[in-house]
Amino acid sequence: MAELFGRVAIIGIGLIGSSIARALKENDVCREIVVGDINAAHGRRAEELGLCVAAHTDVAKAVDAADLVILCTPMSTYESIAERIAPALKQRAVVTDVGSVKQAAIKAVKPRLPSHARWIAGHPVAGTENSGPDAGFATLFKGRWCIVTPESDTDADAQAQVQAMWTAFGSNVVSMDAEHHDLVLAITSHLPHLIAYTIVGTATDLEMTLQSEVIKFSAGGFRDFTRIAASDPIMWRDVFLNNREAVLEMLQRFTEDLSHLQRAIRWGEGHKLEELFTRTRSIRRSIIEAKQA
Repeated sequence: MAELFGRVAIIGIGLIGSSIARALKENDVCREIVVGDINAAHGRRAEELGLCVAAHTDVAKAVDAADLVILCTPMSTYESIAERIAPALKQRAVVTDVGSVKQAAIKAVKPRLPSHARWIAGHPVAGTENSGPDAGFATLFKGRWCIVTPESDTDADAQAQVQAMWTAFGSNVVSMDAEHHDLVLAITSHLPHLIAYTIVGTATDLEMTLQSEVIKFSAGGFRDFTRIAASDPIMWRDVFLNNREAVLEMLQRFTEDLSHLQRAIRWGEGHKLEELFTRTRSIRRSIIEAKQA
């Protein structure tokens, strides 16, 4: 495809950042990539892997002359990073992110950027439980959704460029209001992670003999929960703190549904259990048909 950007600066070269770097290179989206990461070892590894022409622990140096800056760090770092890169941003530089809580991202970044920079919040709905520069792969975003959350004053050209980048990666791009995004992700992503962390935490609190058997016989169900619960703890801490209202709303609904299920089991109401399991199985089939499994 035609080159969209000259220089791209990726701030944070973990799973998502390194996958973006690989996708940028594989699809010829930009001329060169520079990395900014406070972890010097990650920066050096990115250079060794050929993911960038240079890596800096000073994020201001990393964004120098960059046409596009992509924030791929935990959300608790957004404010400080935005403040540090603001003076170094070139005229009309585009700044975007990959965070999964868009209202918080907008609040943290947008007010701290200079007026000549162009901000468009984004969220690729993709990932694995792995982390670090070696964990990424160029096809991570292929066939997955990427949500952009423009505002009334978002620069149309900047939005088009960011959307074109994700499309080049093979993503299905959709535009959505930030508040609506946070509510949707609270149920589809955030709550499942919270449940997974809780179930695995419950297992670790069991008596040692039973705990060893839980690990030994962890077939599909528990194994899948442990995969989710292996995700980056700092990232997920930030997600829950920044999307607390939506998560608490969905958690309340889940708690009510769980109470109904508990009652059905207690009173032997098999028809209610079968109705629920039949309905949820059809949802799973819909996910498979949509190629999001």
